[in-house]
Amino acid sequence: MSSESASPLVIPRRRLRLAGIVAVLVVIGVIAAGIGIRASDASHLKTWTDDQAVPTVNIIQPVREAKGPTLNLPSRLEAFTSAPIFARVSGYVKSWKVDIGGTVKSGQLLAEIETPEVDQQLLQARADLASAKANASLANTTAKRWQAMLGSDSVSKQEVDERTGDLAAKNALVDAAQANVDRLVATKAFARILAPFDGVVTARTTDIGQLVNAGSGGVGQELFAVSDVRTLRVYVQVPQNYAPDVQAGKTANLTVPEYPGQTFTAKVLATAGSVNAQSGTTLVQLLVDNSKGKLLPGGFANIQFSLPVQADAVRVPASALVFDSRGLVVATLGGDNHVHFKKVTISRDLGDAVEIGSGLSADDRVIDTPPDGLVDGDSVQVAVTAKKAAAHG
Repeated sequence: MSSESASPLVIPRRRLRLAGIVAVLVVIGVIAAGIGIRASDASHLKTWTDDQAVPTVNIIQPVREAKGPTLNLPSRLEAFTSAPIFARVSGYVKSWKVDIGGTVKSGQLLAEIETPEVDQQLLQARADLASAKANASLANTTAKRWQAMLGSDSVSKQEVDERTGDLAAKNALVDAAQANVDRLVATKAFARILAPFDGVVTARTTDIGQLVNAGSGGVGQELFAVSDVRTLRVYVQVPQNYAPDVQAGKTANLTVPEYPGQTFTAKVLATAGSVNAQSGTTLVQLLVDNSKGKLLPGGFANIQFSLPVQADAVRVPASALVFDSRGLVVATLGGDNHVHFKKVTISRDLGDAVEIGSGLSADDRVIDTPPDGLVDGDSVQVAVTAKKAAAHG
């Protein structure tokens, strides 16, 4: 009886002990797993913290230009030859023959001037010439007679010399009178205003009956202006640093506001060979064909020069530049992912991009928008694949 009653109690105790052991093992496993997870998280956190301590940067590649830059400058157009026409004789305008815009040939009559005063002076000069010739003729006859009487000792040598000298004086008066007549004849010829060369009348500032005075400037009044516009001169001020690239024989594109989208070809004729101290530019003269008459002298034009490619010039975004106590520098990334600052010079500012003239090569890896506090030798990590600077240009 006693053995049969004890066996049911023994089995539950063993089961309870086994369950307790399993429970303890489970608790120990949970604790161990928790400790492992926390250790892993701590390791990941440390790695993440270390990674965050290393700056992340974007890398761009400098671009070497395939073609040279263009230089756009304002300019002015001038007639190849332009002459203001003034009166060379005073008088009243009798008539004018050609108005503004008229095409004229060399020697063509533009206007006529009435010159009553010159006409009277010419009549007086001719009368003086006739009187001088008569006196010279008489002096010549007298001198010959006295020369003949000298052979018979009827007159003295002194008297003959006096008559000969008088003849020379009278001949000189004839020459002077003749010169005065010739001067007035030439002055009278200026009463006909003629075109000095083939061209176009670009100004007429006189009319019939107007009194004009001989001379130019403040003395006389400009009557006409004649211009040769078949070829135009183009004058442009080129900055000193670009002057060596703009030489005689070089061509440029010319545009004017009245013909949008149309381009004319101009050729450099000459440069001033000096720099204006006030503007820092040199004057360049070009020629442009205007046989079709589209371009107007005196007008504004835009000149575009194609400049040569600079051998060492590369282009980077302006955001890659750093200006500090070292001057102008660019942060580059070496093969060991360490930062190296390079001092550079700018040859051309393109706005959102710059052309670097020296200090940088096309093989350098440039850090775009370098973080503040970045110094030489810092280790960084690259955020994106290197991209061409052209995408920023």
